[in-house]
Amino acid sequence: MTDNLSFSDLGAADPTTEPFWQACVERRLTVQRCTACGSHQFYPRPFCLSCEATELEWVGAKGSGTIYSLTTVRMPVSEDLAPPYLLALVDLDEGPRLLTNIEAESAGIGDRVTVAWRRRDGLPPLPVFRLSAG
Repeated sequence: MTDNLSFSDLGAADPTTEPFWQACVERRLTVQRCTACGSHQFYPRPFCLSCEATELEWVGAKGSGTIYSLTTVRMPVSEDLAPPYLLALVDLDEGPRLLTNIEAESAGIGDRVTVAWRRRDGLPPLPVFRLSAG
């Protein structure tokens, strides 16, 4: 990949999500923060969900969170992800909730998780989560 690669040009992003995917290339998990009210949000949007301001910035997330909800997917959806696998809503420590894959054979609601990165050919790495140690 080159420094000038645009995932929007490849159809893998749009102008709102492009900064998120560019950070993923560097294996950095980012979320939007409103400069007016300080709220964090994910997925990326052109305005703040809390105050509707349009002044948003991208900030690094710790990459840790807690499983809010969890299910086991038993039907094939993608060639890259063979069932069964765990799909979860993770509450990031910064506040936003993220739909993601949990790379574990089992997990539970309330379990602490840490971001990991799944490599994808021709696309930015995908943030997934693993159970935190300890």
